[in-house]
Amino acid sequence: MEKLWWEIFIWLLLAFFSSITSFLTNISSSLIELIFGIVAGNTIKPEITEWINFLAIFGAVVLTFLAGTELESEFTRRYWKEAIFLGFAGFFAPFIFVSAITYFLLAWNLKQSLISGIALSTTSVAVVYAVMVESGLNETNLGKVILAACFVNDLGTVVALSLIFTKFNFWFYLFSIFMIILTPIIPFISNYFFKWVGNHPYLDF
Repeated sequence: MEKLWWEIFIWLLLAFFSSITSFLTNISSSLIELIFGIVAGNTIKPEITEWINFLAIFGAVVLTFLAGTELESEFTRRYWKEAIFLGFAGFFAPFIFVSAITYFLLAWNLKQSLISGIALSTTSVAVVYAVMVESGLNETNLGKVILAACFVNDLGTVVALSLIFTKFNFWFYLFSIFMIILTPIIPFISNYFFKWVGNHPYLDF
């Protein structure tokens, strides 16, 4: 039990000092936390337990959902071209460049090169959203376009990973058929749903 409390103390202390440093330097807390994590991981090496992993995943999921709530359907329909262009450009540019460098210059095999390209082309919606909130950009059109582009970027990452690792069997083709059938239908269903929900994050029954 004493070890558990000591681990909690270490992580809370790191979080406290990273927040103070972010406040004093006027640098995003997400960036400061990353720096503190790198330094701590290579010096004091705090133990990463199951509950730490759970809190990290839970926090990332919550931030991702909060980022999604910033994107309104009307805004998305208005700026979908800009979001798609920025999202795919942010994914394909580093993906193609890094994959080519590692394959042709570093002589990695094809799968290793593709994975390295994906790793350096993806983004973190949770981190971007945290920076947006601190800077107030989440309330501007530019910030919302960037958030939408991040979702598009992540979509490219998921599709690329799926194409590399997916085994094309019966279930894959069945899933593809259902997606082809449901994709044209979902927008009509979502229109009725969003008219019912409106701009409220909860439902009144």
